[in-house]
Amino acid sequence: MNVLIFNGTMDSSPYTTANRLSAYFEEQFRQKGYTTEVFSPKGGHIPFFEYPKGDMPASVKAMCDAFCKADVLVWLTPLYHGSMTGVMKNALDWLEMTSKLSNPYLTGKVVALVSWGDGHQAMQGINAMDSVAKALRAWVLPYSVPIMKEHLYTADGKDFTEPYKNKFDRLISLLGESKVLKHIQ
Repeated sequence: MNVLIFNGTMDSSPYTTANRLSAYFEEQFRQKGYTTEVFSPKGGHIPFFEYPKGDMPASVKAMCDAFCKADVLVWLTPLYHGSMTGVMKNALDWLEMTSKLSNPYLTGKVVALVSWGDGHQAMQGINAMDSVAKALRAWVLPYSVPIMKEHLYTADGKDFTEPYKNKFDRLISLLGESKVLKHIQ
């Protein structure tokens, strides 16, 4: 199974929440024997969305190829003004370039959603991603993880708390269950 972890931030430090979550998910999927790839707009140099007048930008083609080859995806975003990050939405808008494929957009793919915020509003990020994923014809895993950031880390800040690790592991387990994949095929 090919897993794409979509880190929807521009964060470059390995110690940011986005990158720590990406690393956790990547490691857990690899331990289960899955092929993983992490995509982030920070390294992809994704331009502002507009229909290309000539060839599709190489960075966009590489991103679209990564999304198309994935069987399942995990989308990660901090809450930004009640939604996902702008760079994440911009990258997803570029999936319009797949509209002419036999399986356009994210048809037949399972997407799991994770969002975090400083208060109790992380579910708004989940809802925003859910709407976009469904518009792109994905099947959204009916289990998501909204995170209240103040409860995410242990007291020393070195690890995720057990309740959140349990939620992340549950999400990973649900994505790996053959029942989920058979449901959409």
